Amino acid sequence: MLTKGDEYPIHQTPEPVAFSGSDRNFYDRFFFNGYSADGSVFFAAAFGVYPHLNVMDGAVSILKDGVQKSIHVSRLLGMERMDTRVGPLSVSVEEPLKRIRLRLEETEGIALDVEFTGRHFPIEEPRFTYRQGPRMLIDCTRMTQNGHWQGSLSVDGEQVEVKDFMGTRDRSWGVRPIGQRDEQPVLPQQLPQFYWLWAPINFPNLSLYFHVNEDGAGGAWNTRSVLAMDGADNDGLLHLNRPKMDVTWRERTRRAASATLHVEDGEGRAHEVTYEPISTFMMKGIGYGHPSMAHGTYRGDLSVTREDMTPDNLPWQQPDNLHIQAIVKATHKGPGGQSSEGIGILEQLALGPHAPSGWKDVLDA
Repeated sequence: MLTKGDEYPIHQTPEPVAFSGSDRNFYDRFFFNGYSADGSVFFAAAFGVYPHLNVMDGAVSILKDGVQKSIHVSRLLGMERMDTRVGPLSVSVEEPLKRIRLRLEETEGIALDVEFTGRHFPIEEPRFTYRQGPRMLIDCTRMTQNGHWQGSLSVDGEQVEVKDFMGTRDRSWGVRPIGQRDEQPVLPQQLPQFYWLWAPINFPNLSLYFHVNEDGAGGAWNTRSVLAMDGADNDGLLHLNRPKMDVTWRERTRRAASATLHVEDGEGRAHEVTYEPISTFMMKGIGYGHPSMAHGTYRGDLSVTREDMTPDNLPWQQPDNLHIQAIVKATHKGPGGQSSEGIGILEQLALGPHAPSGWKDVLDA
Protein backbone atom coordinates (compact mmCIF):
# COMPACT_ATOMS: atom_id res chain seq x y z
CA MET A 1 0.00 0.00 0.00
CA LEU A 2 1.55 3.27 -1.12
CA THR A 3 1.30 6.32 1.14
CA LYS A 4 2.54 9.88 0.82
CA GLY A 5 5.56 8.89 2.88
CA ASP A 6 6.69 6.67 0.02
CA GLU A 7 7.44 9.85 -1.96
CA TYR A 8 10.40 10.60 0.29
CA PRO A 9 13.79 8.81 0.48
CA ILE A 10 13.32 7.53 4.02
CA HIS A 11 12.68 3.82 3.45
CA GLN A 12 14.67 1.21 5.32
CA THR A 13 13.29 -2.01 3.84
CA PRO A 14 11.86 -3.13 0.47
CA GLU A 15 8.40 -2.67 2.00
CA PRO A 16 6.50 0.63 1.92
CA VAL A 17 7.57 3.16 4.53
CA ALA A 18 5.50 1.70 7.35
CA PHE A 19 8.19 -0.94 7.87
CA SER A 20 11.90 -0.48 8.73
CA GLY A 21 15.15 -2.43 8.80
CA SER A 22 18.71 -2.24 7.43
CA ASP A 23 21.07 -3.79 4.91
CA ARG A 24 24.48 -2.74 3.59
CA ASN A 25 23.04 -2.55 0.03
CA PHE A 26 19.90 -0.63 0.97
CA TYR A 27 19.11 2.26 -1.38
CA ASP A 28 16.36 4.82 -2.00
CA ARG A 29 16.25 6.43 -5.46
CA PHE A 30 14.48 8.88 -7.74
CA PHE A 31 14.60 8.40 -11.53
CA PHE A 32 13.30 10.82 -14.17
CA ASN A 33 13.20 11.15 -17.94
CA GLY A 34 11.58 13.67 -20.25
CA TYR A 35 11.40 14.26 -23.98
CA SER A 36 10.05 16.65 -26.57
CA ALA A 37 7.10 15.58 -28.72
CA ASP A 38 9.39 14.52 -31.56
CA GLY A 39 12.04 12.96 -29.33
CA SER A 40 14.76 15.31 -30.54
CA VAL A 41 15.52 16.50 -26.99
CA PHE A 42 15.75 13.94 -24.20
CA PHE A 43 16.89 14.31 -20.62
CA ALA A 44 17.14 11.93 -17.69
CA ALA A 45 18.24 12.10 -14.08
CA ALA A 46 18.90 9.83 -11.14
CA PHE A 47 19.20 10.78 -7.47
CA GLY A 48 20.03 8.20 -4.84
CA VAL A 49 20.41 7.87 -1.08
CA TYR A 50 22.58 5.05 0.32
CA PRO A 51 22.18 5.19 4.12
CA HIS A 52 24.66 2.49 5.12
CA LEU A 53 27.33 3.68 2.70
CA ASN A 54 26.79 7.27 3.93
CA VAL A 55 26.66 8.52 0.32
CA MET A 56 24.14 10.59 -1.64
CA ASP A 57 24.64 11.02 -5.39
CA GLY A 58 22.93 11.92 -8.62
CA ALA A 59 23.30 12.88 -12.26
CA VAL A 60 21.55 14.78 -15.03
CA SER A 61 22.13 13.90 -18.68
CA ILE A 62 20.80 15.61 -21.82
CA LEU A 63 20.75 13.99 -25.27
CA LYS A 64 20.50 16.37 -28.23
CA ASP A 65 21.85 16.24 -31.79
CA GLY A 66 23.31 12.81 -31.13
CA VAL A 67 25.51 13.91 -28.20
CA GLN A 68 24.80 13.06 -24.57
CA LYS A 69 26.13 15.50 -21.95
CA SER A 70 26.07 14.67 -18.25
CA ILE A 71 26.79 16.16 -14.85
CA HIS A 72 27.56 13.61 -12.12
CA VAL A 73 27.50 14.68 -8.46
CA SER A 74 28.25 12.90 -5.18
CA ARG A 75 28.70 13.82 -1.52
CA LEU A 76 28.88 12.36 1.94
CA LEU A 77 25.36 11.83 3.21
CA GLY A 78 26.14 12.80 6.79
CA MET A 79 23.22 10.61 7.96
CA GLU A 80 20.62 13.22 6.89
CA ARG A 81 18.41 11.58 4.30
CA MET A 82 15.84 14.36 3.92
CA ASP A 83 18.32 16.94 2.62
CA THR A 84 17.91 15.98 -1.04
CA ARG A 85 20.59 18.21 -2.53
CA VAL A 86 24.07 17.36 -3.78
CA GLY A 87 26.03 20.45 -4.78
CA PRO A 88 24.14 22.02 -7.72
CA LEU A 89 21.56 19.21 -8.05
CA SER A 90 18.37 19.02 -6.00
CA VAL A 91 15.05 17.18 -5.92
CA SER A 92 12.03 18.55 -4.09
CA VAL A 93 8.60 17.02 -3.53
CA GLU A 94 6.05 19.72 -4.29
CA GLU A 95 2.97 17.49 -3.91
CA PRO A 96 3.46 13.86 -2.84
CA LEU A 97 2.63 11.29 -5.54
CA LYS A 98 1.85 14.11 -7.99
CA ARG A 99 4.43 16.93 -8.51
CA ILE A 100 8.24 16.86 -8.28
CA ARG A 101 10.78 19.58 -9.03
CA LEU A 102 14.20 18.71 -10.44
CA ARG A 103 16.84 21.42 -10.55
CA LEU A 104 20.47 21.58 -11.69
CA GLU A 105 22.06 24.98 -11.20
CA GLU A 106 24.36 26.01 -14.07
CA THR A 107 27.35 23.66 -13.90
CA GLU A 108 30.05 23.48 -16.56
CA GLY A 109 27.61 24.70 -19.22
CA ILE A 110 24.59 22.57 -18.24
CA ALA A 111 21.50 23.70 -16.31
CA LEU A 112 17.96 22.45 -15.78
CA ASP A 113 14.92 23.60 -13.80
CA VAL A 114 11.81 21.52 -14.50
CA GLU A 115 8.67 20.34 -12.73
CA PHE A 116 6.93 17.02 -13.29
CA THR A 117 3.14 16.58 -12.92
CA GLY A 118 1.76 13.05 -12.94
CA ARG A 119 -1.00 12.00 -15.30
CA HIS A 120 -2.45 9.39 -12.91
CA PHE A 121 -1.84 7.73 -9.56
CA PRO A 122 1.55 5.95 -9.46
CA ILE A 123 1.70 2.25 -10.27
CA GLU A 124 3.08 -0.03 -7.56
CA GLU A 125 4.97 -2.71 -9.44
CA PRO A 126 5.29 -6.29 -8.12
CA ARG A 127 8.03 -6.63 -5.54
CA PHE A 128 11.33 -7.49 -7.22
CA THR A 129 12.99 -10.44 -5.47
CA TYR A 130 15.95 -12.06 -7.24
CA ARG A 131 18.57 -14.47 -5.95
CA GLN A 132 21.77 -15.84 -7.42
CA GLY A 133 22.00 -19.26 -5.84
CA PRO A 134 21.46 -18.71 -2.11
CA ARG A 135 22.35 -15.01 -2.18
CA MET A 136 19.74 -12.26 -2.31
CA LEU A 137 20.75 -9.86 -5.08
CA ILE A 138 17.63 -7.71 -5.48
CA ASP A 139 14.74 -7.14 -3.08
CA CYS A 140 12.96 -3.88 -3.78
CA THR A 141 9.71 -2.06 -4.49
CA ARG A 142 9.16 0.47 -7.28
CA MET A 143 6.42 2.90 -8.23
CA THR A 144 6.17 4.40 -11.72
CA GLN A 145 4.24 7.35 -13.12
CA ASN A 146 4.00 9.09 -16.50
CA GLY A 147 3.47 12.82 -16.68
CA HIS A 148 4.10 16.28 -18.12
CA TRP A 149 7.20 18.47 -17.72
CA GLN A 150 7.37 22.27 -17.67
CA GLY A 151 10.42 24.49 -17.23
CA SER A 152 13.68 25.04 -19.07
CA LEU A 153 17.12 23.60 -19.68
CA SER A 154 20.33 24.83 -21.27
CA VAL A 155 23.31 23.09 -22.81
CA ASP A 156 26.49 25.00 -23.66
CA GLY A 157 24.64 28.28 -24.16
CA GLU A 158 21.64 26.84 -26.05
CA GLN A 159 18.35 27.42 -24.23
CA VAL A 160 15.49 24.94 -24.55
CA GLU A 161 11.99 25.68 -23.29
CA VAL A 162 10.58 22.53 -21.67
CA LYS A 163 6.98 23.04 -22.65
CA ASP A 164 4.59 20.12 -23.00
CA PHE A 165 7.41 17.61 -22.70
CA MET A 166 6.24 14.17 -21.65
CA GLY A 167 8.15 11.62 -19.60
CA THR A 168 8.29 9.10 -16.80
CA ARG A 169 9.51 9.13 -13.25
CA ASP A 170 9.93 6.35 -10.75
CA ARG A 171 10.80 5.82 -7.10
CA SER A 172 12.41 2.61 -5.96
CA TRP A 173 13.79 1.44 -2.63
CA GLY A 174 15.14 -1.74 -1.13
CA VAL A 175 18.23 -3.85 -1.73
CA ARG A 176 20.23 -4.11 -4.94
CA PRO A 177 23.99 -4.12 -5.74
CA ILE A 178 25.44 -0.66 -5.06
CA GLY A 179 28.83 0.81 -4.31
CA GLN A 180 31.86 -1.46 -4.40
CA ARG A 181 31.50 -4.90 -5.98
CA ASP A 182 31.23 -7.82 -3.56
CA GLU A 183 34.61 -9.58 -3.58
CA GLN A 184 33.13 -12.94 -2.49
CA PRO A 185 31.44 -14.54 -5.54
CA VAL A 186 28.43 -16.82 -5.40
CA LEU A 187 29.54 -20.46 -5.45
CA PRO A 188 29.55 -22.43 -7.61
CA GLN A 189 30.33 -19.66 -10.09
CA GLN A 190 28.00 -19.34 -13.07
CA LEU A 191 27.54 -17.12 -16.08
CA PRO A 192 26.00 -13.76 -15.16
CA GLN A 193 22.44 -13.46 -16.45
CA PHE A 194 20.00 -10.55 -16.42
CA TYR A 195 17.30 -9.82 -19.00
CA TRP A 196 15.25 -6.64 -18.55
CA LEU A 197 12.82 -4.69 -20.73
CA TRP A 198 10.82 -1.68 -19.55
CA ALA A 199 8.47 0.33 -21.77
CA PRO A 200 6.51 3.25 -20.27
CA ILE A 201 4.73 5.03 -23.13
CA ASN A 202 2.76 8.29 -23.25
CA PHE A 203 -0.26 8.28 -25.55
CA PRO A 204 -2.60 11.28 -26.02
CA ASN A 205 -5.14 10.34 -23.33
CA LEU A 206 -3.53 7.40 -21.55
CA SER A 207 -0.29 5.79 -20.44
CA LEU A 208 0.64 2.21 -21.14
CA TYR A 209 3.32 0.29 -19.25
CA PHE A 210 5.12 -3.00 -19.62
CA HIS A 211 8.15 -4.51 -17.94
CA VAL A 212 9.68 -7.95 -17.69
CA ASN A 213 12.61 -9.69 -16.05
CA GLU A 214 13.31 -13.11 -17.58
CA ASP A 215 15.65 -15.92 -16.62
CA GLY A 216 17.96 -17.67 -19.06
CA ALA A 217 15.21 -20.00 -20.25
CA GLY A 218 12.90 -17.06 -20.96
CA GLY A 219 10.69 -17.51 -17.91
CA ALA A 220 9.38 -14.25 -16.46
CA TRP A 221 10.22 -13.83 -12.77
CA ASN A 222 8.75 -10.32 -12.62
CA THR A 223 6.37 -8.73 -15.12
CA ARG A 224 3.38 -6.41 -15.33
CA SER A 225 1.47 -4.37 -17.89
CA VAL A 226 -0.89 -1.54 -16.92
CA LEU A 227 -3.09 0.90 -18.81
CA ALA A 228 -3.72 4.20 -16.99
CA MET A 229 -6.22 6.72 -18.31
CA ASP A 230 -5.48 10.35 -17.52
CA GLY A 231 -6.66 11.18 -14.01
CA ALA A 232 -6.99 7.53 -12.92
CA ASP A 233 -6.77 6.91 -9.18
CA ASN A 234 -5.33 3.74 -7.69
CA ASP A 235 -8.56 1.80 -8.24
CA GLY A 236 -8.78 3.07 -11.82
CA LEU A 237 -5.49 1.55 -13.01
CA LEU A 238 -6.24 -1.27 -15.47
CA HIS A 239 -3.95 -4.26 -15.00
CA LEU A 240 -3.58 -6.10 -18.31
CA ASN A 241 -3.23 -9.85 -18.76
CA ARG A 242 -0.92 -12.25 -20.60
CA PRO A 243 1.70 -9.67 -21.60
CA LYS A 244 4.25 -10.94 -24.13
CA MET A 245 6.94 -8.84 -25.77
CA ASP A 246 8.42 -9.99 -29.09
CA VAL A 247 11.74 -8.29 -29.87
CA THR A 248 13.54 -8.15 -33.19
CA TRP A 249 17.20 -7.56 -32.37
CA ARG A 250 19.51 -5.63 -34.63
CA GLU A 251 21.78 -8.09 -36.39
CA ARG A 252 24.67 -9.29 -34.23
CA THR A 253 23.73 -6.99 -31.32
CA ARG A 254 21.66 -6.93 -28.15
CA ARG A 255 19.89 -3.73 -29.19
CA ALA A 256 16.26 -3.81 -30.31
CA ALA A 257 15.47 -2.93 -33.93
CA SER A 258 11.75 -3.10 -33.12
CA ALA A 259 9.41 -4.73 -30.64
CA THR A 260 5.75 -5.66 -30.30
CA LEU A 261 3.77 -6.14 -27.10
CA HIS A 262 0.73 -8.43 -27.12
CA VAL A 263 -1.60 -8.12 -24.13
CA GLU A 264 -5.27 -8.60 -23.16
CA ASP A 265 -7.57 -6.40 -21.13
CA GLY A 266 -9.93 -7.64 -18.41
CA GLU A 267 -12.57 -8.58 -20.98
CA GLY A 268 -10.13 -10.72 -22.96
CA ARG A 269 -9.83 -8.20 -25.81
CA ALA A 270 -6.47 -8.02 -27.56
CA HIS A 271 -4.21 -4.96 -27.47
CA GLU A 272 -1.00 -4.58 -29.48
CA VAL A 273 1.73 -1.99 -29.03
CA THR A 274 4.61 -1.63 -31.50
CA TYR A 275 7.85 0.20 -30.67
CA GLU A 276 10.21 1.80 -33.20
CA PRO A 277 13.51 3.16 -31.78
CA ILE A 278 14.60 6.61 -32.98
CA SER A 279 17.66 7.26 -30.78
CA THR A 280 19.71 5.78 -27.93
CA PHE A 281 20.39 7.12 -24.44
CA MET A 282 23.21 5.57 -22.38
CA MET A 283 22.12 4.81 -18.83
CA LYS A 284 25.71 5.09 -17.61
CA GLY A 285 25.27 8.82 -18.29
CA ILE A 286 23.24 8.94 -15.07
CA GLY A 287 25.38 6.44 -13.17
CA TYR A 288 23.85 3.04 -13.99
CA GLY A 289 26.78 0.67 -14.41
CA HIS A 290 29.26 3.52 -14.85
CA PRO A 291 32.85 2.20 -14.57
CA SER A 292 33.98 4.99 -12.18
CA MET A 293 30.85 6.92 -11.13
CA ALA A 294 28.38 4.13 -10.40
CA HIS A 295 25.64 4.65 -7.84
CA GLY A 296 26.80 4.61 -4.24
CA THR A 297 30.53 4.86 -4.93
CA TYR A 298 32.46 7.15 -2.60
CA ARG A 299 34.04 10.01 -4.55
CA GLY A 300 34.96 12.42 -1.74
CA ASP A 301 33.14 14.92 0.43
CA LEU A 302 31.74 16.58 -2.71
CA SER A 303 32.39 15.62 -6.34
CA VAL A 304 31.04 17.35 -9.50
CA THR A 305 32.06 15.96 -12.90
CA ARG A 306 31.00 16.65 -16.49
CA GLU A 307 31.08 13.85 -19.07
CA ASP A 308 30.19 13.91 -22.79
CA MET A 309 29.61 10.92 -25.06
CA THR A 310 28.18 10.04 -28.48
CA PRO A 311 25.98 6.95 -28.01
CA ASP A 312 26.08 5.83 -31.64
CA ASN A 313 29.88 5.64 -31.49
CA LEU A 314 30.03 3.37 -28.43
CA PRO A 315 30.42 -0.42 -28.86
CA TRP A 316 27.25 -2.14 -27.67
CA GLN A 317 29.09 -5.18 -26.25
CA GLN A 318 31.17 -3.19 -23.77
CA PRO A 319 29.56 -4.10 -20.41
CA ASP A 320 28.95 -0.51 -19.28
CA ASN A 321 27.20 0.18 -22.63
CA LEU A 322 24.64 -2.62 -22.33
CA HIS A 323 22.10 -0.65 -20.29
CA ILE A 324 20.24 1.79 -22.56
CA GLN A 325 16.95 3.56 -23.04
CA ALA A 326 15.86 3.67 -26.66
CA ILE A 327 13.57 6.63 -27.35
CA VAL A 328 10.71 5.09 -29.31
CA LYS A 329 7.69 5.99 -31.35
CA ALA A 330 4.84 3.70 -30.35
CA THR A 331 1.52 2.65 -31.87
CA HIS A 332 -1.29 1.23 -29.74
CA LYS A 333 -3.91 -0.85 -31.53
CA GLY A 334 -6.88 -1.53 -29.28
CA PRO A 335 -10.20 -3.35 -29.62
CA GLY A 336 -12.43 -2.50 -32.57
CA GLY A 337 -9.60 -1.16 -34.70
CA GLN A 338 -8.90 1.81 -32.45
CA SER A 339 -5.36 3.15 -32.81
CA SER A 340 -3.22 5.94 -31.41
CA GLU A 341 0.37 7.16 -31.69
CA GLY A 342 2.63 7.81 -28.70
CA ILE A 343 6.19 8.26 -27.57
CA GLY A 344 8.25 6.82 -24.74
CA ILE A 345 11.21 4.59 -24.08
CA LEU A 346 12.16 0.95 -24.39
CA GLU A 347 14.78 0.30 -21.73
CA GLN A 348 17.04 -2.69 -22.39
CA LEU A 349 19.61 -4.59 -20.37
CA ALA A 350 20.45 -8.09 -21.63
CA LEU A 351 23.42 -9.93 -20.17
CA GLY A 352 24.14 -13.64 -20.34
CA PRO A 353 22.12 -16.55 -21.72
CA HIS A 354 18.56 -16.06 -22.99
CA ALA A 355 17.12 -19.02 -24.89
CA PRO A 356 14.29 -17.19 -26.73
CA SER A 357 16.88 -14.79 -28.21
CA GLY A 358 19.30 -17.60 -29.06
CA TRP A 359 22.00 -16.36 -26.68
CA LYS A 360 24.08 -18.96 -24.87
CA ASP A 361 27.00 -16.94 -23.49
CA VAL A 362 27.59 -13.62 -21.71
CA LEU A 363 27.66 -11.36 -24.78
CA ASP A 364 27.06 -13.48 -27.87
CA ALA A 365 24.64 -12.11 -30.45
